[in-house]
Amino acid sequence: MTAVTDQDHTEHADHTGDAVNEDNENNDNDENNDNKDDDSENGLLKDAIFDTAAISGNGPYRERTSKGGGTDEPDAAQAPADRERDDHARVAGADVSGRTESTDPSGRTESGDAWDDGLIARRVIEGAAAEHAAMVEARGHNAPPAAPLAYDGPLRSRLDALRELVGLSRTRLDSRTLAEAGRVLDEAAARRRLSGQHTVVAIAGATGSGKSQLFNALAGVTISETGVRRPTTAAPIACSWSDGSASLIERLGIPPRLRRRPLQSAESEAQLRGLVLIDLPDHDSAAVQHREHVDRILALVDAVIWVVDPEKYADAVLHERYLRPMAGHAEVMFVVLNQTDRLPGEATEQVLDDLRRLLDEDGIALGEYGEPGATVLALSALTGDGVGELRELLGQFVGERGAPARRISADLDAAAAGLWPVYATRRRTGLNEEARDEFAARLADAVGATAAGEAAERAWLRNANKACGTPWLRLWRWYQDRYEPATGRLPLRAQADEEATARQRVEQAVRTLSDRASAGLPAPWAQAVREAAVRGSQGLPEALDQLAARAGLPPGRPPRPGWWPAAVLAQAAMTILQVVGGLWLLGQIIGFMAPNLGVPVLLMVTGIVGGPLVEWSCRMAARGPARRYGMDAERRLREAAAGCGRARVLDPVAAELLRYREVREQYGRVVGVGATSG
Repeated sequence: MTAVTDQDHTEHADHTGDAVNEDNENNDNDENNDNKDDDSENGLLKDAIFDTAAISGNGPYRERTSKGGGTDEPDAAQAPADRERDDHARVAGADVSGRTESTDPSGRTESGDAWDDGLIARRVIEGAAAEHAAMVEARGHNAPPAAPLAYDGPLRSRLDALRELVGLSRTRLDSRTLAEAGRVLDEAAARRRLSGQHTVVAIAGATGSGKSQLFNALAGVTISETGVRRPTTAAPIACSWSDGSASLIERLGIPPRLRRRPLQSAESEAQLRGLVLIDLPDHDSAAVQHREHVDRILALVDAVIWVVDPEKYADAVLHERYLRPMAGHAEVMFVVLNQTDRLPGEATEQVLDDLRRLLDEDGIALGEYGEPGATVLALSALTGDGVGELRELLGQFVGERGAPARRISADLDAAAAGLWPVYATRRRTGLNEEARDEFAARLADAVGATAAGEAAERAWLRNANKACGTPWLRLWRWYQDRYEPATGRLPLRAQADEEATARQRVEQAVRTLSDRASAGLPAPWAQAVREAAVRGSQGLPEALDQLAARAGLPPGRPPRPGWWPAAVLAQAAMTILQVVGGLWLLGQIIGFMAPNLGVPVLLMVTGIVGGPLVEWSCRMAARGPARRYGMDAERRLREAAAGCGRARVLDPVAAELLRYREVREQYGRVVGVGATSG
C-alpha cells in the first residue's frame, strides 16, 4: 500500500477546493462565534464520526452522526481556514505522522473504504479535531493555578545585581544601552509569577522544514496544518499536556481558539506532563507578521526546538539571525534534522556531522559526552523514525523543571555580554597620589604660590632691617617709601596678560587631571568624568585669585624673634656713641671743652663702625626666620589652592570614579564573578 502525504491531498484538490477555501475564509468570524456558543451550551464533549456527503448546489455538505442523533449541516458552518484544515489522526485512515491511504483516480481507496475526495473530505473531518481540542482545552481553564516558579539563590543574586546596576547607570547611560537589561529583568519577574511546573518549548524552523509535521507527531493528533502552500502556519499554535498553563500561553499572546490538547494518552501525559509546545510560523516567511510572531515568542519561551531539513540546514538566515545570537542558550536548545527519510544510506550521519560543525562555528556548545549544551539528533516526522527518542529527551528535559531558570540565566549572560563595553576594562583606572599632587602643584603655580612665598620672605627681611638698621639708613628708606610704591606685599595679578596666563594654567591643570582620571574607562564613564571636571573648573581661576589675596600674608606685621630687642638696643647704643662723640668734638672745637681728640674720635668711630656691623649681623641672623616665614606663606597658599581644586574638581571626579567602581562590582556579580578585570 502506497502512503500519500497531506501535500498529495492538497495537490489533488487544488481546483475542487478553491471555492471551498473562499467560502470558508469569508465565514471565519461566524464559525468562531458558533463554536463558542456550542461549547457554552453543551458543557461537555460529544464524540462524533463524520462521513463525506454528496456535493450539490453551491458548496459541499456533511452528514453528522452523534450520540444524540443525526443532522445535516452546510459547509459554511465549518471552522475558519486556519482551523478547518487541521487533520484528525483517527479519521480517514490517518496516523500520527499525517499519512493516509492512497486513492486511485476514481476516488476509491486501495482497501475498498468509502470514497474520499481528498482535500474536501479532509477539511470536513478537521472541524471535528479542532472542536475536540478546543473543548478539551476549555476544561483546563478551570484548573487551579500551578505553583509559581522559584529561582535559586545564585540566580536571584544575579538578578538583584542587574537591577542595582541598571539603577546606578540610568543617569550615565542612555536608555537604548540599558533596554535589553531592563527587558531581561521584566521577563524574569513576569516568568517568576507564572507556573514553575510547566516548560514552554517552541518549535521553530524554516519554510518546508516539517516543523508542523513534527508538532503533530509529538502531539499524537493532527493539530497544525501541513501542506505544500507556503507559508502554511500563519499563527502560533499552543498544545499543553497538563492543566494550569493558561497564564503561560496568554503571556505569549496566543488566543484561546489556537490552543489545543494532545491525543489523550496516559503514557504520553505521564511522559510529557508539564510540556507546553508552541508551533511557530516560518522564521523565513515572506510575511513580515509571521517573522514578528517568531521573534516575539522566541524571546519568551523557556526552550526552543530548531527544525532543519537536509536542504536548508546551512541557511545563512538561520545561523546569522538566530543560532549565532542565541549561542549562549545552548542548554535550552534542541536542533533536529528532519526528513531523514529523504537521505540515502549513510548520508544522514554525514549531514549531522556537518550540522554539528556549523553549530560549533556559531559558538553553540553541543551536549555530548555528558557536557551541557544543545541536543542534536536526526528524525523523520513523516515515518516516525526518531520521534520517540525526541519525545523521551523532551520528557527528561521537562521533568527536570530547570529550563525556565536556565533560560533566564542565559538571557542574563547575553545581557551582560552586551554591557561589557560600557562596564568592563582591562586596566587599572582612577587617580593615584602622584596625579593628585601634580594637580595641586599646577594650581599652586597658577596662583603664584612660589612668588608669594618669596614676597613674604622679602617683607620679613625688610622689617628686620627696619628694626635693626641704623637711624640714617632708616631715614633714607623712609624717604624712598614715601615716593615709591610699597613693597613686601603680595603682588596681585592686575595685568591682563598675567590673568590670561593664570587662567590657561588652570585650564591645562584641569584638562590633564581629567585625561588621567578617564584613561582606560569605558566611553560613557570617561565622558562623565571629563564632564564633572569641566563643571568644576568653571569659576576656579577667580576663586584662586581670591584665595591668593586672603591666604598670601597674614594681617598685621610679621612676628619678631626674641633677639630683636637686644639688636635694637645695641643699634641705639651705637647711635648714642656717635652722638656723644660728635658733641664732644664740637665742644672742643668751640672751646667749651678741653682739647682731647682721642676719646671723642674713638666714640664716634665705634658708633659709626658698630652700627652697620650690628645691622649686618641682624640681617644674617634674619635670613633663617625670613625663609621660614616665606615658606609658611607659600604652604598656606598651596594648601588653599589645593583645597579649592579638591572641592571643585577632585571631589566630583572622585565621585564619578567611585560610582564606576560600584557599578563594576555589580557587573561582576551579574556575570558571576567577584570583580571584573582591571
